Amino acid sequence: MSMELIRQALTGVSGVPVTAYDSDGEVDATMTAKVYARVAEAGIQNIVAAGNTGEFYALTPAEIARVHEAAIAGVDGRTPVTAAIGRSLREAAGMARDAASMGATAVMSHQPVDPFAAPAAQIDYFCGLADASALPLVAYVRADGFSVEDLVRLAGHKNIAGIKFATSDILLLSRAIEAADPAGAIFVCGLAESWAPAFAAVGARGFTSGLVNVAPAFSLAVLDALNRSDFAAARNIVARIEPFERMRTKFRNGANVTVVKEAVTMSGLAVGPVRAPGLTRLDDADRKALKAMLEDWQAA
Repeated sequence: MSMELIRQALTGVSGVPVTAYDSDGEVDATMTAKVYARVAEAGIQNIVAAGNTGEFYALTPAEIARVHEAAIAGVDGRTPVTAAIGRSLREAAGMARDAASMGATAVMSHQPVDPFAAPAAQIDYFCGLADASALPLVAYVRADGFSVEDLVRLAGHKNIAGIKFATSDILLLSRAIEAADPAGAIFVCGLAESWAPAFAAVGARGFTSGLVNVAPAFSLAVLDALNRSDFAAARNIVARIEPFERMRTKFRNGANVTVVKEAVTMSGLAVGPVRAPGLTRLDDADRKALKAMLEDWQAA
């Protein structure tokens, strides 16, 4: 039942909420739960707890568990919760066990960041984690160097529900989707709304989003347009959000979460700054531009 549920959810929007910190810089579980509740209430189909927009790599394992708990409490059964896990294979397997005990629907494995990781061995990592997990796994693939055969092997694992494909190598994605068993893992656009039309054109289904923290209606509108194969409508919405997404790419993506967190705070939920090594805060010019964007969206 869990596999069927998460496979269906992955064809929608996989929203990644931010993690809130209190004035001492500690995880604020109450405010974090409010952020998750707001995203769930907007109708987002799959909610990823402690993903990259949730600052996974800036959190300790104990803090990741707190975010998972806050996410499950905030979502309160309204939609599936996919708990992000990672680090060493042993640590990730432990996180998967904890997520299952908390009541998560699935787990999503961040790709290993070991500088000496070999592509085929990273597929082994995902498959080994899928073997160890009681919950269905979503594999987050974001590095180059994989072959079609690597991705087909990953998609064919019986406990892998989806592959979050987060590189711009659309040719590889297209070939992998064509070669993989259509009854296997779902290939999901891991580069958010801006890339979703191009990914959908080669067979990917669903996409991830940090925008859902502040403007989930845009995300859902892109999904609806793509489900109707109305690529012109999807591109029009993407053009509307392009300045927001472009601001997130500043400083080699160092501002990615910063823009989202400051927008969330502007919208009424004080979630605190981003932890280093992300850009802690926006400068005055970007903050002013961001405020104007949000006001323009609200006025429409």
